[in-house]
Amino acid sequence: MLVESFLEQTAAATPDKTALVCGHERLSYAELETRSNRLAHALAAKGVRRGDRVAIYLGNSVEAVVSLFATLKAGAVFMMVNPTAKAEKLAYMLNNSRARAIVLPARKRAAVGQTLAEATHLQTVITTGKAGSGDTAGQAGSGTPAAGSGTPAAGSGIPEWAMMEELLARHASDTSPPPKKHIDLDLAGLLYTSGSTGTPKGVMATHRNMVSASLSIISYLENTPDDLILNVLPLSFGYGLYHVLMAARFGGTVVLEPSFAYPHAVLARLIDERATGLPLVPTMVSMLLQMDLAKYNLSCLRYITTAGAALPAKHAERLRGLLPRVKIIPMYGQTECARVTYLAPEQLDRRPTSVGRGMPNQETAIVDEQGSRVGPGAVGELVVRGSHVMKGYWEMPEATREKLRPGPIGDEPVLFTGDLFRADEEGYLYFVGRKDDIIKSRGEKVSPKEVEDVLCRHPDVAEAAVVGVPDKLLGEAIAAFVTLKPGVKVTERELLRHCADHLEDFMVPQTIEIRDSLPRTDNGKIQKRALQGVLS
Repeated sequence: MLVESFLEQTAAATPDKTALVCGHERLSYAELETRSNRLAHALAAKGVRRGDRVAIYLGNSVEAVVSLFATLKAGAVFMMVNPTAKAEKLAYMLNNSRARAIVLPARKRAAVGQTLAEATHLQTVITTGKAGSGDTAGQAGSGTPAAGSGTPAAGSGIPEWAMMEELLARHASDTSPPPKKHIDLDLAGLLYTSGSTGTPKGVMATHRNMVSASLSIISYLENTPDDLILNVLPLSFGYGLYHVLMAARFGGTVVLEPSFAYPHAVLARLIDERATGLPLVPTMVSMLLQMDLAKYNLSCLRYITTAGAALPAKHAERLRGLLPRVKIIPMYGQTECARVTYLAPEQLDRRPTSVGRGMPNQETAIVDEQGSRVGPGAVGELVVRGSHVMKGYWEMPEATREKLRPGPIGDEPVLFTGDLFRADEEGYLYFVGRKDDIIKSRGEKVSPKEVEDVLCRHPDVAEAAVVGVPDKLLGEAIAAFVTLKPGVKVTERELLRHCADHLEDFMVPQTIEIRDSLPRTDNGKIQKRALQGVLS
């Protein structure tokens, strides 16, 4: 089965059912299918072929979902890019993946135009919406021709720009999907995630991986066509992405919201649309618990899921008390395999700190440093086996071999998660910590080295160390410590502004402390544990 078949089969069975709600726009399954087919033909006409990568640099929007399914229908590989990603990171992802096309808002032309012009393999830029003031295409230094200007002169190094609405109109008669030339072992998505090295890694997810994960999650959430999921999570985050894929498979409806920045507005939308499912990260749960939920009629809500970080037991207990009729379902997963475990709602009171047991159609084990299974209560690394486990990291064979290697389950390589767990006598899993120092803030994975590299690019910074510290709202807050070069002066505020200019919003430190020196071990390495101890 192919991922785009989710949409195609549901559109054939229930064409008039509402598939997607975003702002004031509502699309039926037939409309979503038709629009995706038209864009798929447009991509093919622009030279996108089987296996090519298409970057989707959009926030939660109708256009993002249409582009996602259109890319799959064209036999290509979608690559969701966080809409807050700065030009530097976008350039890395485009060049590393050798993306053939990108879809982005017209208002971002000025900000990333030069980056796109310098992307070696990029041939097509598709824009959505209207350019904002000062973002006129073709302005000096933007590196972008006017939209609709056609293919640039040979050797110009500048990709062709086109507007999505024009492409959809041009392919108005192409309402059926293009002929399928790919199989379920082909890549469906390239999902970039930060690692301990600071270099984003492209997780290769095949159609089989995504179909398997989607069906397993649908199974334990007991989703039906009556479910309506309100999704505030970015589609560049696997947790948010899968809710769109899953709803297309079981024939439900997804309401996309841009963020959880205004919780009251989100809850009002939930009530208006009568949403039954609400996926959250623990940060969002913390924000909910600061509100008077008794003021809201949430009787339509059937379940809340949490993932992206551990849900504090006290938060789970409070949420359970405030919403006794709502199923609270903590989960654990990684980009490399989408989801691993879930805690059945009836177990929450008994095991509030557990992330549950393995989801359907997969196996898990906890192993020691030698790769041997450990018994109940012992701490070890969690390993995972199943058809949902990634194919590997894009063009990173050494990192792939480190992550996928022989283990105690089956004959083929299994996924070594890098996360430490223990299990009780009944097999319920408890997250202990990470083997590396990746920070989880606001449900997102943050590489300290990536933040450190940005800080060290500031002309006045000599050294930088970044750590995560426990935070009731964020899960972990990002704290940075820096030393300055001799004879210079810079403020913490200036350094925070520098970070905001070069990092996604969720990667910007909450605090930056300027120090005369940083604590070190005998062999000269910075002692990050000592820095964490100061703040804990």
